[in-house]
Amino acid sequence: MTDSETPTRLCVYSGGFLTEGRLKRILGLAGWDVSIGVPNENDWVGIWGRTPTAWRGEAVAGWADAPVLTVEDAFLRSVHPNRVRPSPPLGLCLDKSGVHFDGTQPSDLETLLATHPLDDTALLNRARDAIDSLKHHHLGKYSATDSEIEPPPPGYVVVIDQTEGDAALMGAGKAEFREMLTYAAEENPAAPILVKTHPETSGGARSGLYDAAQGIDQVTLYSDPISPWKLFEGAIGVYTHSSTLGFEAIFAGHKPRVFGQPFYAGWGLTIDETPIPRRERNLTRAQLFAASMILYPTWYDPVRDRLCQVEDVIAQLAAEARATREDREGYVALGMKPWKRPHLSRAFGREKKLKFRGSPANRKTVVWGMGGAPVGALRMEDGFLRSRGLGAALIPPLSLVLDTPSLYFDPSTAGRLDQLIASAGLLPDAEIRRAERLVARINRLGLTKYNIEGDLPDFDRDRPNLLVVGQVEDDASLIHGGGETRTNLELLRRARAENPDALILWKPHPDVEAGFRKGAVSEADADALADVTLHNASAAEAIAAADAVWTISSTLGFEALLRNKPVTCLGMPFYAGRGLTSDRSLRPPHRASHEVTLPQLAHACLIGYPRYFDPRTGAPISPEAAVSLLADGVEMPPVNKLMAWLRSLF
Repeated sequence: MTDSETPTRLCVYSGGFLTEGRLKRILGLAGWDVSIGVPNENDWVGIWGRTPTAWRGEAVAGWADAPVLTVEDAFLRSVHPNRVRPSPPLGLCLDKSGVHFDGTQPSDLETLLATHPLDDTALLNRARDAIDSLKHHHLGKYSATDSEIEPPPPGYVVVIDQTEGDAALMGAGKAEFREMLTYAAEENPAAPILVKTHPETSGGARSGLYDAAQGIDQVTLYSDPISPWKLFEGAIGVYTHSSTLGFEAIFAGHKPRVFGQPFYAGWGLTIDETPIPRRERNLTRAQLFAASMILYPTWYDPVRDRLCQVEDVIAQLAAEARATREDREGYVALGMKPWKRPHLSRAFGREKKLKFRGSPANRKTVVWGMGGAPVGALRMEDGFLRSRGLGAALIPPLSLVLDTPSLYFDPSTAGRLDQLIASAGLLPDAEIRRAERLVARINRLGLTKYNIEGDLPDFDRDRPNLLVVGQVEDDASLIHGGGETRTNLELLRRARAENPDALILWKPHPDVEAGFRKGAVSEADADALADVTLHNASAAEAIAAADAVWTISSTLGFEALLRNKPVTCLGMPFYAGRGLTSDRSLRPPHRASHEVTLPQLAHACLIGYPRYFDPRTGAPISPEAAVSLLADGVEMPPVNKLMAWLRSLF
């Protein structure tokens, strides 16, 4: 809805429309003014699916001759089912003619699937990419799954259980499920049959339809929180009544046998026991996805508080699912400086997942940086898109990384980032294109690690120049990744010696210029070796002005690579030894055969490796949302004076 459009009044008679903030907000952004009272001319009545309270709205609509808007969750809802853990939806299905799971009458979705051309190349490419990204991140309608759980040996049949009384069953119950299970056993007499439970039944919130007393020997109740993408890998058949998991099975390569009349049946992609005569069209998987996941739902971005596209929802859901999976055991953070604790608690302490003292017990141990750590501990550091301002100025980070046994700036040991980069060639094309879009946006917005603003001095722009990047000399990234060159003065001398005719732009590290850290080069040495010193200059502007970049191991070298600048490394930073830089140090053996493209490197470093957090709430967010927040300047303020004083004590 645009600012000039007047919202349509939506009269509701169920409390959830008024009390659930996310629901009301999405409806508002979609152009609906949620209200109570009697509908007038041009007003609509809103109902939620086919819930027990829907009759109220239907009765009022019939009496007032008002049209009905049926609201339901979209097909990517949240990490957890709302009944297991209260979770607001990431999207809604707003249907003006029916409801998608009721095959007795057409819905807006059925009309889309039946009549929309679905022949736009860009739309179908988006659909294929979205399917690949869902598979890569192991996402579905609910994503509180463990992507590390492996399925049973191949050759089994999956029968999908549903919750008793679910509206999508359209009145079907245990008898119909028993019939479906019998079909599966008779058609696959030699195969194990896995009855996949619904996550709400696993959490004890509701009951399923499967009854163990049905007495079919080859049947096993399967409640492990496995990724559906992995579950379907080894399946030789899928049976469902109307579960959304049956919809997901289609994109995993199956043609499920369907006993109900869900929205995805009747389009040539399922084996239908109760076909719907209205549905005569054959669709491809991409066409089904395009209509059902791109054109039909109303998607919501909770970080930027706006309506969005399915790609934004996939990115956000991936961030939330990753946090759930990685933080499941909880953490004990040892030796963390007091000033860091508030924002670490916000980022990792949700649901009491982070402690700063006590025995690790079943929790993971975390330490900061390269300090002493127990065997097997995780090491934490800032990510590569950090903040608007310096960490040394006590500006909390927007991103953090966890690694073991070492961190990204230690080239002597292969850590998690090395593994991600090494496997980047296996990424689906959809994720590579995502990385390309992310990099393009970072460049367009001029974002860097710290995003400090500052103008460049005047210099001869026509003369070939070389940007030489200073570092903090006692920083771990230089200590571990510096090679033979360990000081900024040595860096400047080598740059001048090997580039005698270049105009050298010397950029000191902002922490050093601010007086927080070690690494200052005297004014006399800077004047003798460099042509221009970029005091307090924007890193983005300095890179944009540079013809090439020299560094020991600075992250600014990575930022220059993202902007397609030639980079020479005297040390061995995380982005060196990959075939993208001119390296003056020998690459370690574990990088010898892992040359990658720039988008592959960017995906590993900006998407796969860091975790991003909303500075206002600590909630997990996508890299794309983090870029928006950095661009908009939405960040936490520095810690207060008391915390600054505490920092001085530790």
